[in-house]
Amino acid sequence: MQIKLSDHFTYSKLLHFTLPSIVMMVITSIYSVVDGLFVSNLVGELALSAVNIMFPVSMILASFGFMLGTGGGAIVARTMGEGKQELANRYFSMIICCVLGLGLVFSLVSVFYTESIARLAGASDLLMDDCIAYGRVLLGGSAVFMLQVAFQVFFVVAEQPHRGLLFSIASGLTNMALDYVLIGPLQMGVAGAAWATVTGYAVGGLLPLFCFLRPGKGALRLTATALYPKQLLEACFNGSSELMSNLSSSVVGILFNLQLMAMIGELGVAAYSVMMYVDFVFVAAFLGFSMGSGPIVSYHYGAGNHRELKSVFRKSMVIISLACLAMVTVSELLSRPLSMAFVGYSPALLEMTVHGFRLFALSYLFCGFGIYGSAFFTALCNGAISALLSFLRSFLFRGGLVLLMPLVLELDGIWLAVVAADGLGALAALGFLWRKRKQYHYL
Repeated sequence: MQIKLSDHFTYSKLLHFTLPSIVMMVITSIYSVVDGLFVSNLVGELALSAVNIMFPVSMILASFGFMLGTGGGAIVARTMGEGKQELANRYFSMIICCVLGLGLVFSLVSVFYTESIARLAGASDLLMDDCIAYGRVLLGGSAVFMLQVAFQVFFVVAEQPHRGLLFSIASGLTNMALDYVLIGPLQMGVAGAAWATVTGYAVGGLLPLFCFLRPGKGALRLTATALYPKQLLEACFNGSSELMSNLSSSVVGILFNLQLMAMIGELGVAAYSVMMYVDFVFVAAFLGFSMGSGPIVSYHYGAGNHRELKSVFRKSMVIISLACLAMVTVSELLSRPLSMAFVGYSPALLEMTVHGFRLFALSYLFCGFGIYGSAFFTALCNGAISALLSFLRSFLFRGGLVLLMPLVLELDGIWLAVVAADGLGALAALGFLWRKRKQYHYL
């Protein structure tokens, strides 16, 4: 049976509805993980460092797709809750056109300035050739990547999360298969990894266009539209938290790389790469749940159904709490096996990675609350609080602490900076959730 946004959500129904979004985000995060596995084992640790330097730049560009998708998705879901389906379709179509147009501009500009971008991202002369080979292809695929992340939101809004999941699985399988072929038998190196990733993006970003041109009953559809400046600005403002979160995470990732390059060189970046790959997957689970539950919150907020809004919020907080405990436990237990999968060929690098990973993984006790809190206010169309929470957690706290804590704790300070930052981010999110409870009636 298809689950509707207007339904009453039990724990089972909430998990069933959000699971496709969780899996979609995890599969998307696995793109870089698969690239890292093949590049590290078939090309080497220097190539792995190059991939980790350029991938945050790709995420900076894709963050504009997240912004328009999440911010626009909340507006479209709210409009559906108000009973204005045709208007919701026009808003949806406008958002997709804007994502595509902006993505094409980013793709063209970044291809011409790849070397300069790589230098700004922290590439050393030793890594520059690999950074250019990987980055030129990866950044050139920004348009399809932005479409993919926007469609991930709108499949949920259209009450078709399972269809979105199928596209994500197809994208992931495409990426994995081509990684093996292009890096292995064809020996294309890091450029092959980039082509595999971009082809996967194309599967998840272009094929859904045909899906929304021929939707099923009750789904959103792409239709003739116009420019709605007020709604476009509201979508940008409302989705600014996702823009801020992705921009900040990418910028701070570059800052981590710069700190590690200065402290211990390219091997430090390689060790951090392993932690980031695991972090992509675990954080993706929180992002996926927030993405999947967001349209439910927006719909019932638009419909004025406070009772269901309270129910969804309370159940979500229980799920986030249990997930935080599970993730920190799993990451501590699997720190060595996961590290061996990437850098088992180098004993010294392996020990450095395992030690850092065990400290870094403590952040999973807290990060889910910061992510969900920010996404929850996006769903309520309060972009200001959502953006502030994202800015505090992902930029101010992480960026500031990675500069300060190594002064006292040296290398361990870099790994523990994430733990301290996510702890402060969780406190900020919980504080705003408590403060705004009467205004939005979710408690």
